[in-house]
Amino acid sequence: MKKLYLASKNQGKIEEYKKLLLNINCQLLLQPESIEVEENGITFRENAIKKASEVSKKTGNYAIADDSGICIDALDGKPGIYSSRYAENDQKRIERVLLELDGEKNRSAFFIANICVCSPNGEVIIESEAKCYGNIILNPRGKSGFGYDPIFEEASTRLTFAEMNNVIKDSCSHRGKALKKIIKDLLEIFS
Repeated sequence: MKKLYLASKNQGKIEEYKKLLLNINCQLLLQPESIEVEENGITFRENAIKKASEVSKKTGNYAIADDSGICIDALDGKPGIYSSRYAENDQKRIERVLLELDGEKNRSAFFIANICVCSPNGEVIIESEAKCYGNIILNPRGKSGFGYDPIFEEASTRLTFAEMNNVIKDSCSHRGKALKKIIKDLLEIFS
């Protein structure tokens, strides 16, 4: 069975990928603790490519990475590529966003995910990008998910990501949509 390394140390993301890649015939492994990748790209795409490429070269196996984040219209697209570094933890990131939006009527936002798969030699072989639109609510709702999930209300369901079950979230989330676009390619590689 071929190995596929997820170029991430984010536990929430790892659990999501295990569910989303359930039908792919591969051994899904976490990025080894010894591998550090500096996310210094200026776009989500650059960061996804950098992570997948470095992890694939250092492990000698296929690697999948995504760079994702939330872009808020009233904050000129912030936190954007700095979403995971906007404060020291999820709670503080949520508090910062809510504080920066205090009194703001326009609360529209979107999550974006750029996914990249690299061959064992670090070559980009698959890329995908998707967005999910919604709004930042005034107070967190829901118990599931991670990151900004409790304050992001998805447009069509009117549920926060933290209120959704896995089936609903996988069908409308940015990461779920981006992965759906490449499932056929992954099935071919790992058949």
